[in-house]
Amino acid sequence: MSLALLFSPQGSQVVGMGHELAERSDAARATFAEADLTLGWSVSGTCWEGPSVRLDDTRQTQPCLLTTSVAAYRALGERVDLEPSLVAGPSVGEYAGLVAAGVLEFAASLRLVARRAELMAGVEADGGMAAVLGLDRDSVEAVVASVARPTELVVANDNAPGQVVISGRRDALEAAIEPMRAAGAKRVMRLPISGAFHSPLMTDVADGLAEAFEGEEWHDAHVPIISNVTAQPLTDARRIRALLAEQVRSPVEWVRCVERMVAEGIDFAVECGPGRALTGMLKRIAPDMRTANVSSVASLVAAVELIGSGAPAPASA
Repeated sequence: MSLALLFSPQGSQVVGMGHELAERSDAARATFAEADLTLGWSVSGTCWEGPSVRLDDTRQTQPCLLTTSVAAYRALGERVDLEPSLVAGPSVGEYAGLVAAGVLEFAASLRLVARRAELMAGVEADGGMAAVLGLDRDSVEAVVASVARPTELVVANDNAPGQVVISGRRDALEAAIEPMRAAGAKRVMRLPISGAFHSPLMTDVADGLAEAFEGEEWHDAHVPIISNVTAQPLTDARRIRALLAEQVRSPVEWVRCVERMVAEGIDFAVECGPGRALTGMLKRIAPDMRTANVSSVASLVAAVELIGSGAPAPASA
């Protein structure tokens, strides 16, 4: 059997995330303590106590999600030998994947994600994101092209069939809502995200990240990581680093990433981090793939059973 480890994206955050794992796992608890020490503010307190208005600020969201996802991964590693064939994660989730793949030390990834979040929050353009449900990517792209220039509005995330996210200037987003509905979208939802992430409006962020990357030590991956940008498994640190800078202004090709997992023979996948966003997407893209998540002690136990026996995780996991 072949295992993929997946790491949760922005939007998965919830007050209280990781607290139960930290109470029951030495490795998870140590991960939160390391994050607090590395960044000099209470990552653990923000994750566990909020308030939500603070946790939802991207400057806190991204380091908190990274920490919770790595804590979940390490808690899982305490209980079962992990030998994944691939790792992956959309957007900020890719940074947790880099830790699991040995490309970056956790402290280095924290510093980079904190800088990434700071740069993204500092973009002055009035931008946002919206999820379009019930339309395929081609139809969404056709509407986008009809209402705005490529510098103003783009497809940012291809999450699953019928679940596409667009990103750009707020006026362009607003202009796209009714045409999306007219084209057959079941729903168009503005997302609680404070910028036009994964769009050309993030070009200066990409440049700033490339500069920040110079200050950290990078290693070739000991487990291939699937790039958000190309959906290709990578191990070369130079290539990973170059694409990671591009990632912030490029679409997250998650459907293609999962299709690549299937092509690589992945039998089951475990999502490390709060919620089940990725396992939900996998069920729509690759319904035969078995999945589990690690966000609580109960789900941790179910994931261990899945990895240990190869049996499907219980529905209650």
